[in-house]
Amino acid sequence: MQHRKRILVAPLNWGLGHATRCIPVIEALENHGFEPVIASDGVALELLKKEFPNLHALELPPYQIEYAKNGAFFKLKLMGQIPNMIKAVTRENNQVQKLIKEYNISGIISDNRLGVYCKNIPSVFITHQLKVLTGNTTWFTSKVHQVFIKKFNECWVPDVADSPNLSGKLGHLETEELKVKYIGPLSRLHKKKLEKKYDLMAILSGPEPQRTLLEERLSQELTRYKGKVIFIKGVVEPEEKVSVKDNITFYNFMNGSALEQAFNESDKVLCRSGYTTIMDLAQLGKKAFFIPTPGQYEQEYLAHKLKKSGLVPYARQHAFKVEDLDKIDMYKGLKNLGSDMRWKDLFGLFEGE
Repeated sequence: MQHRKRILVAPLNWGLGHATRCIPVIEALENHGFEPVIASDGVALELLKKEFPNLHALELPPYQIEYAKNGAFFKLKLMGQIPNMIKAVTRENNQVQKLIKEYNISGIISDNRLGVYCKNIPSVFITHQLKVLTGNTTWFTSKVHQVFIKKFNECWVPDVADSPNLSGKLGHLETEELKVKYIGPLSRLHKKKLEKKYDLMAILSGPEPQRTLLEERLSQELTRYKGKVIFIKGVVEPEEKVSVKDNITFYNFMNGSALEQAFNESDKVLCRSGYTTIMDLAQLGKKAFFIPTPGQYEQEYLAHKLKKSGLVPYARQHAFKVEDLDKIDMYKGLKNLGSDMRWKDLFGLFEGE
């Protein structure tokens, strides 16, 4: 009996976005005769364990990044933690070398985990951030990121190569220093024709404490919304919890098919401008409103880019009012860009093709 090749799939634990966009990658690996092995930490690992209970799920060392409550100090606090992050990446790489031997790993797909690679087996890095925006330090942070990307055999960017695209200057460089393949947007969701049940879906994600701060603000503001709301907090816990208050139905989290159904049953979406969320909205052709994470340059750039393109409006977290949602109808909404993704060709790297 021929054993299936094991491919380590390791998303960064930064909110839920990196984990959720790895779901179609894991499914494609299974469909093409590979055995995925999941590796991450925190809520990202918990989410994937719920989605794929039959797969090996391994815990990697956490990066232990702490986030500022005040968005103005986001970069300062993050930059101060770079030495600790480098140590964490080194620990991570040491552990990965052991896991490769212990689990007989034949290939690696890392979603933004800088230490999950090996010189001796094919290693892929998934990112939409070839350029890492940090204000006046963008050149430095981008170069550091690219140094790590070059340790991998290939870099897969979940976007299209041409314009219009979703990631803009984040995922498109003027130089060709990196071995980049544009694989098309990644989403675990599928568009379905379902009867509309909710006027608005509010869905949260991203790092603490900003996730909680936004939850508190929206819980207060949305009580004045004239319509039916489904509010998914993005808190992964052992059991799904549901509560209803006035016009709002609250869920702590949703998995797989339930989340897909909720998206399709919702007319509009209120959310962060994280890249994975943007890919999901484009896949479904949704109209939305963004509240970027304070101080997170990437989300602020994406929100501004899509507003300037006439697609999605946005507001700063501290300034958001429920009346802002009236602006949604003035914008076109996101559209599916299509994709000519060929998993068989991409996975040829692991077959030596």
